[in-house]
Amino acid sequence: MRAKITVIGISIAALMGAACTTTDPYSSGPRRNNTGTGAIAGALGGAVLGYLTNTNNSEQGRKNALIGAGIGALAGAGVGQYMDRQQRALEAELSGTGVGVARQGDNLVLRMPSDVTFAVNQASIDARFLPVLDDVARVLREYDRSTVDIVGHTDASGGDHINQPLSENRALSVANYLINNGVLRERLYVAGNSARNPIASNDTVEGKARNRRVEIVIRPFTG
Repeated sequence: MRAKITVIGISIAALMGAACTTTDPYSSGPRRNNTGTGAIAGALGGAVLGYLTNTNNSEQGRKNALIGAGIGALAGAGVGQYMDRQQRALEAELSGTGVGVARQGDNLVLRMPSDVTFAVNQASIDARFLPVLDDVARVLREYDRSTVDIVGHTDASGGDHINQPLSENRALSVANYLINNGVLRERLYVAGNSARNPIASNDTVEGKARNRRVEIVIRPFTG
């Protein structure tokens, strides 16, 4: 575990997302074997993300940066096989941590509840959670033929003027830690989505707790 987190200055695009109505796509269930499938689920709905490439703040810029870094693209049946292996590795590392690993097509979604990741209204990662992020970083380094989207979410309390910067800063804290632990920054984009993408009702304490989260969406790199 690192004793100190170096803050990395990250310039991101204006973060403004359109609200979208979704059902909860992350509910637990039997894992589907996706070997042989090549389809990629769409980008996380509702969020406009800031790419961390040094050359171009766009998806094409990220692709170009990864190719320039020597990251090989996946193709055909190899996409599903690669993501199957990465899913099993993450499940083994994160078992019992409170971080769920869900599958959306060939994408993997890690949901990190804020009550185990951050103190109330704070964006500094709880020191008790750092070993979990160490495990995530280790798998991401091993399976480097994937892109990583990090998105912060809040419940509907407090208003957007509070929730938007809080969601951004929490996502940035997670991104900084992963970069400091060897995850290639060009693989990442980061956003705060405030309360615009709830996965549960904000009318209950339990629902609000589910909505307060940082999600990491891992997608296969297909060039």
